[in-house]
Amino acid sequence: MGHGSLNDVVQASYLVATFLLIIGLKRMSSPRTARSGMLWAGVGMLLAIAVTFAYLPGVYRLVGSLEDLGGWWPRLGLILAAILVGGVPAWWSGRRVPITEMPQMVAIYNGLGGGAAAAIGAVELYSGRAYLGSLAFPLIAVVGALVGAIGLGGSFVAFLKLQSWMGSPRVIGRNLINGILGIILLALTVVSVHPAWISPELLAVDSLIGIFLLVSLAFGILITLPIGGADMPVVISTYNACIGIAVGFEGFVLQNPAMIIAGTIVGASGTLLTVLMAKAMNRSFGNIWLSGFGDVRTTVAAGPQRTMKSLDARDAAASMAYMEDIIVVPGYGLAVAQAQHKLWELMQMLQKRGVRVRFAIHPVAGRMPGHMSVLMAEAGVPYDLIFDLDEINSDFANADLALVIGANDVVNPAARTDKSSPIYGMPILNADQARQVFVIKRGRGAGFSGVENELFFGPNTQMVFGDAQDVISKMIQALKEL
Repeated sequence: MGHGSLNDVVQASYLVATFLLIIGLKRMSSPRTARSGMLWAGVGMLLAIAVTFAYLPGVYRLVGSLEDLGGWWPRLGLILAAILVGGVPAWWSGRRVPITEMPQMVAIYNGLGGGAAAAIGAVELYSGRAYLGSLAFPLIAVVGALVGAIGLGGSFVAFLKLQSWMGSPRVIGRNLINGILGIILLALTVVSVHPAWISPELLAVDSLIGIFLLVSLAFGILITLPIGGADMPVVISTYNACIGIAVGFEGFVLQNPAMIIAGTIVGASGTLLTVLMAKAMNRSFGNIWLSGFGDVRTTVAAGPQRTMKSLDARDAAASMAYMEDIIVVPGYGLAVAQAQHKLWELMQMLQKRGVRVRFAIHPVAGRMPGHMSVLMAEAGVPYDLIFDLDEINSDFANADLALVIGANDVVNPAARTDKSSPIYGMPILNADQARQVFVIKRGRGAGFSGVENELFFGPNTQMVFGDAQDVISKMIQALKEL
């Protein structure tokens, strides 16, 4: 097969792989089809990798013919080494990571994608290949490396915060510091696009690109450092969008259509998700990135201590057995306790008694978009019992009970009534409007944002303290004894 024919096959294969990625992404938009969507996308990625083995972009440009493949074998060895270094830990961690740690895994893998984009840009700039064509190539390579490095640094910080290995320190004058660093980074970006604009000798100074990448990485770390944990879902989706764009840019530099199309799709979907998440919190994009909201150590409301009414798990179960309509609000505490299977077992027992059971999912429940939907699907909850905020919010007023399990900020009435609250204006689930509210919670502390929950002190609220797994197990046993 000639060079031209092989190249046509490769390009066609990349387009097929991209089409499979698009199908997979589309099917991932629903919990019902998400599993098959992962398989479609996986097949597309496998095809793209296989095609890369069949033909390395630039090989023929360097060796000239199929007969002279001596320089190809070292590249093959590097590809295999990269697959082993990246694939083996990913396979191991992917099989072992619990659902509660999925957000931080997404954050770190997202960051590694940004690092890969930055590495591609760095290689093209270091080698000088990006400077051989028109000005568009070094510009796109530099911007892709810039965004990728910022995404790597920011995603790494997000991982540490979600893993509870890092807090949200308040940096005095952080906006000024970031502004100055941003100006320096902008200057480095301009110089990196065309070093000869400053001095012809700079074109040969490799350290310039290294300094540019290090400053980009530092900028990503510093702008993410003060952002609170409650905003991490928006931060992750923002970096996901940025890194998708970076991959698309570097695909243009490599003239790889699969990278261009896939990166553009990821960038567009990540941008849309960011907008939807910010809307769900009723906060502007700038407010999230500039306010530093969410510092658990500093935003807890001060004032006189109030009393929470408590209830025994067995008494709560006995009450639920004679109700007609229950809406369950799952939260991150449920995921931590790994009680989703027990919860569904309890709900099935109530259904057999004629109780109507539904699950209400807030867009930012958990620590990443779709976290609670995935949790419910894992437990086997039918999809027709899972409702979004807009679909079910008006039904709380007619429900006998809102059973809140490990959720906090997404059911806090302060978002509607307290203008001084950091979460004021955020759409919430109207759990407080149900006739009764049972809240299963391990302790009396505030939620992930650090804001005290007014729901816990409501006249129709009773707290069932304890680990969700243990509490629900007691409820199940109580129902069996009725």
